[in-house]
Amino acid sequence: MRLLSYNIRSLRDDRRALVRVIRACAVDVVCVQESPRYLFPGGQARWLAGAVGMRVLAGGGRVAAGPMVLGRPGVEVVAVRDRLLPKRRGLHARGFATAVLRVDGGGPVTVTSCHLSLDAEERLEQFALLPGQARPGEAAVVAGDFNEHPDGPGWQRLAAGYRDAHPAAPWGGTFTSVPENPYQRIDAVFVTPDVTVEACGVPQDLPSADLVAATDHLPVLAVLRMPQE
Repeated sequence: MRLLSYNIRSLRDDRRALVRVIRACAVDVVCVQESPRYLFPGGQARWLAGAVGMRVLAGGGRVAAGPMVLGRPGVEVVAVRDRLLPKRRGLHARGFATAVLRVDGGGPVTVTSCHLSLDAEERLEQFALLPGQARPGEAAVVAGDFNEHPDGPGWQRLAAGYRDAHPAAPWGGTFTSVPENPYQRIDAVFVTPDVTVEACGVPQDLPSADLVAATDHLPVLAVLRMPQE
């Protein structure tokens, strides 16, 4: 499975550049963060999915509150487990978009897209909830904008049970923010130990003008092999 994780900043930037970036990555699944939430969110989600030749599999509405999972034709949806998270007063609503998928007849995998809080205490609570999106024994992928660096407590907590895919099989670039001058890694893909990581990182063969124009994050591309049933 080829999977892309990408914060699209509510489609506020160059939409044509964004579509070109996603299409050029030729993936099966896209974990989107910051899909539009307030102005016709469902319609905008469907527009993006159609523009990149995909369909909305999870999220794209008020429950997930921004994250979304897109898939190419042929990706089978077994179940959807979107979740709206508890919210602290004065902070943004956050949620998880989760779909249980089969890609090209392979074993099922639970894919979660997330965009975690800027508040450190709330973010740590959200990290703790992520493994619960998969049932015991399920192969799982968690991808998103974690708003934390790899040495942070939440990141380390998730990495205790899930593998951070980029250091497991480094490929491409490491830093995801900001496109003009990447200096930090706050976006990542995590997998359960039964998922094989063949490569993961920021694509470096895409036009830099499109990457800068599309949004304020760089995408993370992972090539994964699922366990067979």
